[in-house]
Amino acid sequence: MTAASLALLSEPAPVCAPALLGATISGRGVSLRITEVEAYWGPTDPGSHGHRGQTPRNRHLFGPPGTLYAYRSYGIHTCVNVVSGPAGTSSGSLLRGAAVVDGLELARERRGPSIADAALARGPGNLGSALGAVLGEDDGTSLLDGTGPFTLTLAPGLEARLAAADPADVVGALLRDTVPGPGGPVPRISRGPRTGVAGVAGGASFPWRFWITGDPTVSTYRRHRRAVD
Repeated sequence: MTAASLALLSEPAPVCAPALLGATISGRGVSLRITEVEAYWGPTDPGSHGHRGQTPRNRHLFGPPGTLYAYRSYGIHTCVNVVSGPAGTSSGSLLRGAAVVDGLELARERRGPSIADAALARGPGNLGSALGAVLGEDDGTSLLDGTGPFTLTLAPGLEARLAAADPADVVGALLRDTVPGPGGPVPRISRGPRTGVAGVAGGASFPWRFWITGDPTVSTYRRHRRAVD
């Protein structure tokens, strides 16, 4: 990955997460185009796994930019995160939704023969399953240098934009981009509260979920039962 990409991933997750939309994560015979992410930033974010400090279980969330942080959800699913920000800050973006762009049959074999294409990697647990992520093997591996099982490639054209401008300015421009909608232009990237995060004190009000507007592989938003407006 280029210096421009590394500069992006050196930003805190709430800054760099929108720029992961349209990126491709590839490995174990499958490639996924990312369509939905959630940012978590440990130092100020009660919803983050790293908010209360480093433990043996979450230590790779504190790793250098471009590290893969994996965790088990509901004791079943392996969820995949892209670590960003300075090492030690526990900043990461959870990959929540993606479209399978290569290895469709292998992804379907992992997920089930009756699963619709758009649903194969819709939701973080399903995404991890379609990708073939394995908790014990993949947690802490690099997404950048080719030593890990998966490689992250940013969306086409984004490298050039990052090489010419500050990453925060590039992300700001991405959030201002629009596409045609039935009632006029709509944001290309939508944003809102994160799924399943409880209460204002728990970070439920943080608008750190980002998704490609109208994409069928984006998961359904589920408000936590203890969330407060």
